[in-house]
Amino acid sequence: MTDPKNTTNQRLTQIRDILTMNKTATTMPWDPDSTRFPTRKELPQIPGAPEGAAWVWGEDDYIGRLNLLTPSRVAAAAKEIRAGEIVPVNLPLTHPNQPAFNRESFQHEIKPLAANIAYDDIYHMNTQSGTQWDGFRHFAHMSTQSFYNNTKGADILGPKANTKCSIHHWAEHGIAGRGILLDYRGYAAKKGIAYDPYDYYPISYEELYHCGKDQGIDIRPQSQGGDIKIGDMLLVRTGWTEQYWAQSPEERDRLALRKHVLGKEDGQRYAGVSQEERVLDWLHDCYFAAVASDAPTFEAWPSHETWMLHEYILALWGMPLGEMLDLEGLARKCRERGRWFFFFTSAPANVPGGVASHVNGTAIL
Repeated sequence: MTDPKNTTNQRLTQIRDILTMNKTATTMPWDPDSTRFPTRKELPQIPGAPEGAAWVWGEDDYIGRLNLLTPSRVAAAAKEIRAGEIVPVNLPLTHPNQPAFNRESFQHEIKPLAANIAYDDIYHMNTQSGTQWDGFRHFAHMSTQSFYNNTKGADILGPKANTKCSIHHWAEHGIAGRGILLDYRGYAAKKGIAYDPYDYYPISYEELYHCGKDQGIDIRPQSQGGDIKIGDMLLVRTGWTEQYWAQSPEERDRLALRKHVLGKEDGQRYAGVSQEERVLDWLHDCYFAAVASDAPTFEAWPSHETWMLHEYILALWGMPLGEMLDLEGLARKCRERGRWFFFFTSAPANVPGGVASHVNGTAIL
């Protein structure tokens, strides 16, 4: 039987859309070209999904928030290209030389085909060892062991493995749109806020809001009067890359090899975005197509809550999450030009069944 309250709400939404010339996502699957989307607190409960899941783009969807990178939004984002200046945001594949979290180092082998005439090369690598996208197969909603859109561990590895949530879906769709940089490290230095990027330091919503304000940006979504547009891609500079290059190779290795255990006592410790309700609301309600930072974990690590941002961003919302992007050059260019929005593009690896990928990202100002 149709719920009269739900029918009334849909009708009211239709009337509001007519009056405001908007298009609200109400019917499942949602239309990516909609101009208004529900807030986190307004999300519908999806049968069979964990509470708070936004599995809203269809049963066979494996690109999540990348659906928001529609042709009209990408075309609009291209208008951010004014100087034509290209700024790559990738660390060399050889760095970090010693990855954290017990991950394998990048290995490069030259293969001679004919001496002095022709050569190939061979890469041996963990896609999580450097500048990376965490794919939707990387991290589950822990209490239900559900990856994005009800993908399970048996879909990833084992006799029934398939390509649900494989990284190749991102590659086939493509990633391009408007990027925004929040240079928290630069803001902190300006305000005399001292912290160690290699230690637990949660960057709160309040701090990010004031960072944005200092850059001339209202980081709230447009639906709330801010400057963030649906489908924008968020980059946050914590200063980890800056600190990495400032250290000796021996100190980098020592910090990367700190003992990794689950919980607050984890020796792996990094500055990052705070685990708090206001951050969850903000990250969700802005409808970012992707989020990333220069830190190894994006979120402050280890989490001091019973949950992690990874669970929400990857498993519940289907939002690509990037880590260890080299944002030093981009921060300098943005500061020089007084502009913090730009065109951003990324080419993930087209690997059917893949878990993650190096970013291969470029900002164009």
